[in-house]
Amino acid sequence: MARGGRAAGVSMAHLLGIALVVLVVAAMAQVARGGGGGHDYGMALSKSILYFEAQRSGVLPGSQRITWRANSGLADGKANGVDLVGGYYDAGDNVKFGLPMAFTVTMMAWSVIEYGEEMAAAGELGHAVEAIKWGTDYFAKAHPEPNVLYAEVGDGDSDHNCWQRPEDMTTSRQAYRLDPQNPGSDLAGETAAAMAAASLVFRSSNPGYADQLLQHSKQLFDFADKYRGRYDNSITVARNYYGSFSGYGDELLWASAWLYQASDDRRYLDYLANNADALGGTGWSINQFGWDVKYPGVQILAAKFLLQGKAGEHAGVLQGYRRKADFFACSCLGKDAADNVGRTPGGMLYHQRWNNIQFVTSASFLLAVYSDHLAGGAVRCSGGGGAVAGAAELLAFAKSQVDYILGSNPRGTSYMVGYGAVYPRQAHHRGSSIASIRASPSFVSCREGYASWYGRRGGNPNLLDGAVVGGPDEHDDFADERNNYEQTEAATYNNAPLMGILARLAAGHGARARGRLGQSLQHGIAANHTSLPHGANHQHASPVEIEQKATASWEKDGRTYHRYAVTVSNRSPAGGKTVEELHIGIGKLYGPVWGLEKAARYGYVLPSWTPSLPAGESAAFVYVHAAPPADVWVTGYKLV
Repeated sequence: MARGGRAAGVSMAHLLGIALVVLVVAAMAQVARGGGGGHDYGMALSKSILYFEAQRSGVLPGSQRITWRANSGLADGKANGVDLVGGYYDAGDNVKFGLPMAFTVTMMAWSVIEYGEEMAAAGELGHAVEAIKWGTDYFAKAHPEPNVLYAEVGDGDSDHNCWQRPEDMTTSRQAYRLDPQNPGSDLAGETAAAMAAASLVFRSSNPGYADQLLQHSKQLFDFADKYRGRYDNSITVARNYYGSFSGYGDELLWASAWLYQASDDRRYLDYLANNADALGGTGWSINQFGWDVKYPGVQILAAKFLLQGKAGEHAGVLQGYRRKADFFACSCLGKDAADNVGRTPGGMLYHQRWNNIQFVTSASFLLAVYSDHLAGGAVRCSGGGGAVAGAAELLAFAKSQVDYILGSNPRGTSYMVGYGAVYPRQAHHRGSSIASIRASPSFVSCREGYASWYGRRGGNPNLLDGAVVGGPDEHDDFADERNNYEQTEAATYNNAPLMGILARLAAGHGARARGRLGQSLQHGIAANHTSLPHGANHQHASPVEIEQKATASWEKDGRTYHRYAVTVSNRSPAGGKTVEELHIGIGKLYGPVWGLEKAARYGYVLPSWTPSLPAGESAAFVYVHAAPPADVWVTGYKLV
């Protein structure tokens, strides 16, 4: 948090100087290891950070602990006249995708900002900071001019036709860049967020470096905001791998929130508040947080500012953000009236078959952070007659999800490679699945990799220690097979938020007692909060209103069918704002819908000939089924 106009950061030297606090936290960590759910959270934390060393591109340092890896990608950027050596491979391939890499670094930095003390007590803070710097050093290279950002090196199409160690790469290493003619507000915004968050990590220990990161962040944010556009429209080769389905509004808000936290500059808070409607921050109700969708992260950051008394004149708007943060928490806990996250029979949050665990680790981290900043308070849910969930309940649920990942599940399988007795042995990962170049220096071609290694029976020759794989399906089933990439491929953005919640759990599961470092990070919290009462009404209530009624009924084949008409209205006053990008959720629907189109990712949208709702206007749709009225709600919108 900010102090005297400068952001207080995480300093290893400072941590070593507060021996009493560290000893107390270390003692708590020993208790956590010995009891609770029977998991060694400290060991899991160490492994979760170690994994990033397997994903490094570039010249590996002498301190490299994953010794089966070697230097790779040493000519990256050369053809473009820029040095792009370094950074991270995103998952089991050899491409450097900018969007997931930037999100990974943001989440690593946030983990350290929140739980740096706990990492220090576990002996892992130095490794975590090193992992962050590996990413930010690369981003500094990739941002050679204020309005230029190199967004990707390599492409998924050529890479996925090849099974090679990164040290042997013969695939394209073309670099793709964003500039005013080829904008990418989402990727530039996420990279700005990563640099701002990382500047907080280095603020005390390396202030000169922190200043450089903050300067990069400010330039990238201005670039993203001034030259607006989706990055995958400029770099189409990324679309099939990391398409920006949510657009760039969430990243612009996300970057402004991090810049406010890092700089204490009120213009970024003004941006967060003044664009809350237009960019969807207080319009979107989303229960999924990851490399594409940042809204829940923005909403919890904004709620944190509110709880810290840092909202000022924007308390009303930030209260709107907080309500969306409460929706996220309630939806995860299964306490929302209409839109709860699904769960497997074993209790894991479930969104999708392909790499579902990425959403489990990110949700667990957000719930832990929100729990800690609620300081004993509660969230209010729309289901069950105004149900509430206390801070302890949020943390307990987050812990249950981490325990599931570590092996407390129906299969008894740990989904972290190298942790526990039973874990994936055939991770979908090129470098792990082919003999190390140190042990077998002979060149492995694309075709040889597929012929000799990809389909090979048995475990991988190199342990991808600490990697968290995609995980089981909706039935808790899992097939440990290398070609089962939906379940056995790990990714950096699976691990980045997990390292934070693991540090939290390693220090104990009860209410968090912050030490001196925690107090310094929280410096600036006002004694008297300026937030509104949580349930208070204010001028930023949603202008979108939904009304539905049954208009006809008839009998067929012994069943009674009903036709329901639904009207969606923009209740903004005349001359007010227009609702755009309106997304509608429908639950308990057992028949066809007319008048809406299925959205690419989230529920339904208005038909293409009615893309928006001006103030005072309405749109209608109908559905038919043999059941009571369906649950209909607004998932998200923007006001412009």
